Amino acid sequence: MSQDTASDAPLLAAAEQGILTYLDGELAAGRIASDYHQKARAAVMPNLRKWMLDPQIDRISPNLKQGVHEAIRAARWERLLNAYVRNVNFGTGGIREKMGFERDDVLRLKAEGIGAPILKGPNTMNDVVLMLTTAGVAKFARERKLNKVVVGFDSRVRGADFARMIAEVLLAFDCVVHLFDEACMYPSVTFAVPTLRADIGIFISASHNDFRYNGFKLSCGNGSQFSAVERNELFDRYIALSQPADVQRRPLREAGVDQLWWLGGAPGSRMIAIGLHKGLPLGAPLQGVEYSGREERIVDLHSMHVKHIKSFVLRPEICRNARKPLSVGYSAFNGSGRKAVPRLLEEVGITDVKRIGVLDPLDGMFPAFCSDPGREQQPDPGDRRAADIAVTEYRKQYSAADWEKLDILIGTDPDSDRCGIVVKVPPAERPHFEGKDYFLLPADDAWTLLLWYQLQFDVEKHGAVRDAAKKFIVLSHTTTDALARTARKFSLGVVKTWVGFAQLATGTQAVWNGDTLPNLTEGRARPGDAKCSSYLYDHEGMGPGRSINFGAFEQSNGYSLLGGPPKDAFSLGAGGHVRDKDGAFAALLVAEVAQYAKEQGTTVMELVNERIYCDPQIGLFVNYYEPDPLDGEYPGLKGDSDKRSFLMKCIELYEKVLKAGADAAAANLGLGGLPIVGAAIYQTGKYDRVNWEGFPDEGVRFYFDNSRLDHLTVRPSGTSNALRFHVQLHVDQVRRETLAATKADLRHRAKAIVDDIRKVTGALIDRPL
Repeated sequence: MSQDTASDAPLLAAAEQGILTYLDGELAAGRIASDYHQKARAAVMPNLRKWMLDPQIDRISPNLKQGVHEAIRAARWERLLNAYVRNVNFGTGGIREKMGFERDDVLRLKAEGIGAPILKGPNTMNDVVLMLTTAGVAKFARERKLNKVVVGFDSRVRGADFARMIAEVLLAFDCVVHLFDEACMYPSVTFAVPTLRADIGIFISASHNDFRYNGFKLSCGNGSQFSAVERNELFDRYIALSQPADVQRRPLREAGVDQLWWLGGAPGSRMIAIGLHKGLPLGAPLQGVEYSGREERIVDLHSMHVKHIKSFVLRPEICRNARKPLSVGYSAFNGSGRKAVPRLLEEVGITDVKRIGVLDPLDGMFPAFCSDPGREQQPDPGDRRAADIAVTEYRKQYSAADWEKLDILIGTDPDSDRCGIVVKVPPAERPHFEGKDYFLLPADDAWTLLLWYQLQFDVEKHGAVRDAAKKFIVLSHTTTDALARTARKFSLGVVKTWVGFAQLATGTQAVWNGDTLPNLTEGRARPGDAKCSSYLYDHEGMGPGRSINFGAFEQSNGYSLLGGPPKDAFSLGAGGHVRDKDGAFAALLVAEVAQYAKEQGTTVMELVNERIYCDPQIGLFVNYYEPDPLDGEYPGLKGDSDKRSFLMKCIELYEKVLKAGADAAAANLGLGGLPIVGAAIYQTGKYDRVNWEGFPDEGVRFYFDNSRLDHLTVRPSGTSNALRFHVQLHVDQVRRETLAATKADLRHRAKAIVDDIRKVTGALIDRPL
């Protein structure tokens, strides 16, 4: 138990003097803006007092105050300020923040458990924040007469303990809990919710962020993220009002007979004979897992998920009976795909799968990635640096002959909702790739090739795409237009949304509902209208007959296929997969494309070259992406000011472009040697209250050609202090003999554009990219 409340008074006085002096110093030094200074002064001490003087905190987290006391005595004013300046921002998918400010904090958490007395506050991910959030969700569920909740976790430090704690809070509210028994993929949760007819999914993960982070991701009854309306109601009326006194816990062993079910286990040969899930496959208990006396209540959800994914393979015979068997490397990046992806590949007949040993074990510290203070790297399969780590470790573990034989290297992030693909570079192109014999294939290219392969399969087998008049794709506005052109080539419709799978799912739902999609210009109902659509950016070729989603694509390495209208609001789409991204699903389907390429005597990269880039109906699109900062976010309270300052500089450039109008080129307004011929700003309002009114949540875009296909988008994160730079450049027709040089030139120009916008905004870094 922490020290008594009386002893907190002098410590709180010392904290107030130290924190406010530090804060005033930051203002005087010009490192934070005056409005942020005022907000921080108004919030930090009330938040600190609220936690330190609440006796219920001692009940639910006995060691928490000890960690705060230690920070006060050590005069860690900056860290105390950042821990108590606000509540963790609640975004589309839930919450995400650091568990600890330093590596030693996270290591202590790993060694001592979730009650370790490290510095915690309402702006960090910790046991109190997670219990308060869960209590809010449970109250929301109770009032809506929802009671079945799926709870999962990935490889993050102490994820299993956090998940069991959350389950105990839910049990105390009389929820029926389906709890995964070991680290699982986020897509396992989004599949489990509709498959088991649950109402809510909770997943403990920080996706691809570095080891310091954790998060609380929410899914609704169909497995997608909550709509913006429901999300805001859930937060405003329930989570934000949750108090420590609301938190109770019921130990797992005390759950009612049918109140607690386990998900996972090892594949078994029997069916469940009792309870809610009678007739579903029974999983065998895993060694070392405590099932609280419910070993006969383990649903083998993984086998159901694998069977479902395998049904999407188009040419099972080329994998099962390959004349030229595919050689695959696999990196789990110390995450939850480590069992599912190799199992999927093996079960369809791709058996030469070499797992990268150091990146295979579940380990939330991600030991192959830099964890030095200020240089923390994230295990993101869409990051070139992560690809370099995977290739380096593969070459250490396996022979030169194995590397020469390797066809593709697949990587999934810690929660396995993202998939990255490393491919071999043809010898003739290596001079354009810094001499490297491998290349991280951009997700834009991987998804375009996958779409082409699926549509071409129909053409080859049936003479035309079946039900083309009913099918459409959905993609975010920062994802390549090569996808849109490929879809239109095969007579599919195209829906463009704002960024995030919640938007892709919402756009698809609107089509399923038969909604009339409004005529839009960049998300606006009419030119000059300042108000953007809440979810829709644009559409093409969409008529009343469209109803089958044939792919949902994001530049950030996310993919799914949502299918046709579901039988009800709590089911997967007809013939579709989960309503959020699934890295294991993508991994298997891309592996099938790679096997097809090998059977045809070619490679994935050559297929992209020949079937996408050199097709005059599609053309060459180079889509380049950089985050800022490269990992994590701008640190501390200063990060709030930095993010706003950088965005304001972009808006200033946007206003100059609008003022110059047709004379923008003459006004010497350009980036990367290209004149800016137009600009747009996107403000949907969904993150205004987290940031400020008029926050450009979907970015500021600068155009370099009148076709509006060449552009830079500077897009801010809605809930963290970070920016995203997206560049798209294209050439409609390119000759095969000049393709490599043209690609290299466009990549070089895209980097130059990002370099220049960094100079404009002041977001300058020494980037090793």
